[in-house]
Amino acid sequence: MSVDTATVARIAALARLQLSEAELEAMVPELNGILAWVEQLGEVDVSGVEPMTAVIENHLRLRDDVVTDGGIRDQVLANAPAAEHGFFAVPKVIE
Repeated sequence: MSVDTATVARIAALARLQLSEAELEAMVPELNGILAWVEQLGEVDVSGVEPMTAVIENHLRLRDDVVTDGGIRDQVLANAPAAEHGFFAVPKVIE
């Protein structure tokens, strides 16, 4: 696949980029090089390779889901500007 100046101008317009004629001309060999590299990747035999999501295998470090800061309601409510019945009190908002 080969890219010409008109194709680069169309891509720039779709990407909402404003490029000068010199910039358009400079992008033609850049995009052709990228497309040639992608075509070269398509020639690699990957029939025995399993798909992966990352190059480095990642493991999630899980912890037990336990409450560790419970039972301090009075200390938390001490920071509230107003509290009622063990909850934060906020002004009523009606539009």
